[in-house]
This record gives sequence, structure tokens and C-alpha cells, in this order.
Amino acid sequence: MARSGGNILRKPASPTTTGPKKGLIQFFGEVVSELKQVTWPSREETVRLTLLVIAVSAATGFALGLVDIIFTRLLDLVIA
Repeated sequence: MARSGGNILRKPASPTTTGPKKGLIQFFGEVVSELKQVTWPSREETVRLTLLVIAVSAATGFALGLVDIIFTRLLDLVIA
């Protein structure tokens, strides 16, 4: 069996920035850089998709309410 010449449990290389402040500054700098690359939706698209989410949520709520009413009445028939 071949053996590796190095230590298996080596510490990872230290980052170029040290300390919690520099780490936070680097993190937020990367966040800003990523947000600049985002393709944001237009106002019309945002409104349209928001209305679609509201409509689908209302339809789902209505359907689940209807199923709940049906099961409640069936359970009342079985118990009574």
C-alpha cells in the first residue's frame, strides 16, 4: 500500500485577510458584487407575478377549505 509523504491532518492555509472585521468587510464586498450581477425583474413583471401568487394562494386556500368542509360533514355522518 502506498503512503503519502505529507501529514493528513494539516491545517488549511490561512486566508489573506485576518480578523473578524476584515472577514466581514470581504463578505459584504462580495455580496455587493454579486447583487450587481443580478438581473432584476421590471416593475410590470413584479406586479404580474405578485398577483399570480396571490391568485394561486387564494385558489389553494379555497380548495383546501372545500375539502375540509367535505371531510367535516363526512365525519359528522360517521360519528352521528
